[in-house]
Amino acid sequence: MDRALAVIDPTDAAKDLLHEAGTLAAGVDADLVVIHVTTEDEYGGRREAMEAIPNGSASYSPGEAEEGAAQFAQDLADEILADLDVEYETAGYLGNKAGKTLEAAEEYGCDHVFLAGRKRSPTGKAIFGDATQKVILDYDDPVTVLTA
Repeated sequence: MDRALAVIDPTDAAKDLLHEAGTLAAGVDADLVVIHVTTEDEYGGRREAMEAIPNGSASYSPGEAEEGAAQFAQDLADEILADLDVEYETAGYLGNKAGKTLEAAEEYGCDHVFLAGRKRSPTGKAIFGDATQKVILDYDDPVTVLTA
């Protein structure tokens, strides 16, 4: 492993995942890229909430969503990786989680992906889709999934 990608969300499982990814990356002297992906649904909900403020001119642009995602990744990485000897960089994206994860892995030249997963039945995956499953199936290098 030379460069790993850790995909985080605002959950305790993501903190555990980031610590494990950082520990493993430090152990093999690899770099780490930490990203957060804001989904279209999350973006739409927040945009509607901002626009619903009476007498306000608040808006929430796609650029602001990506900036917020990048800031979240930076803040969590600074907190969790502070005690580890690992070089890292962060980024934020807006869109489909699986698609943006695969894009980021290619963009940064990553050879390992760390994801937080959740337990879901096969029927649930078929009906609702599953970003983790898509990354596992479509990514050519190792994928580590930490489930809560």
